[in-house]
Amino acid sequence: MKHSQSFTFAAIITACFTLLGCNQEPASQADSVAIPEETFTWKMVTAWPKNYPALGTSAERVAERINSMSKGRLTIKVYAGGELVPPLEVFDAVSRGTAQMGHGAAYYWKGKTDTAQFFTSVPFGLSAIEMNAWLHKGDGLKLWEEAYAPFGVKPFAIGNTGMQMGGWFNKEIHSLDDLKGLKIRMPGLGGEVLNHLGATTVNLPGSEVFTALQTNAIDASDWVSPYNDLAFGLHKAAKYYYYPGWQEPQAVLELIINQAAWDSLPSDLQAIVTEAIRAGNADMLDDFTWNNARALAELKEADVQLRRFPDEVLQAMQAESAKVLDNLASKSDLNQRIWDSMQAFQKQITLMHEISEKELYNWRD
Repeated sequence: MKHSQSFTFAAIITACFTLLGCNQEPASQADSVAIPEETFTWKMVTAWPKNYPALGTSAERVAERINSMSKGRLTIKVYAGGELVPPLEVFDAVSRGTAQMGHGAAYYWKGKTDTAQFFTSVPFGLSAIEMNAWLHKGDGLKLWEEAYAPFGVKPFAIGNTGMQMGGWFNKEIHSLDDLKGLKIRMPGLGGEVLNHLGATTVNLPGSEVFTALQTNAIDASDWVSPYNDLAFGLHKAAKYYYYPGWQEPQAVLELIINQAAWDSLPSDLQAIVTEAIRAGNADMLDDFTWNNARALAELKEADVQLRRFPDEVLQAMQAESAKVLDNLASKSDLNQRIWDSMQAFQKQITLMHEISEKELYNWRD
């Protein structure tokens, strides 16, 4: 009897669970299968020769980093200058959506907006670490975004060369008179300053600089600094290597993204792209700082003639730079706000560096 009661109780419990199961709707197939995440394939056009040290390789590295961090959800194919569009048409390509991303330097696009020149380099202006601080902690990036918004382009700082050299010359510069009549490759605000001092400046892609110097199509050229200049073999095309790089005390490299393409990304991919770019920004400055020292030693072994611009010439360049910048600032409310913000920060940070970096550099050697 006890056995029979136990069996009956067990049967009742089993029946109850069976009935409960019957009342539940079966799980749909859709609930058991993960919905695939959307993937994106983008193009990045650049202003640089393929795999060119620091500049071209930076573009490749950031593309690889984004692909890895996104686990393949965003893949980017990088095109060297001239492969998809000419080097100096990167901005246009991104603005019209031919490519979703572009890698170049803002002052190349001054024909589109003169405001862009503030965001590569300002003669006698901020250093690399100062510029990074102004962009990312001050007003800089917001003002840059405002400048590019009418073109449907979103800008980011993707790296910095640090302080550049004054350029390669086929004749020595002893006075201001020696600049007059020279044909010099120099983009941006530095080029405008030299025009006012009697030179004639042109804007050439880096890939054309060596031939232009070697054939005397130009008398002088800036490019970047020892690391990149050695890679192009510019010491074989011009005799004198001048410093300091008054025209580019730092040079921001930019990564621009078509605004509509950016808006199409989900927020997690936007965050991945942003952080990959910030990592690339630090990586490039490290690259130049490390390799410039090594390349300069190699250039000196090759008997490159290092020359410092005379004080008279530097003083004239500085005075003319102030006029050029004030004139640029006066052209629009946005330009004036940018220049005011940049000057205010430079004045403030100079007080700090007078008692820190400058003192260290003066004493450590």
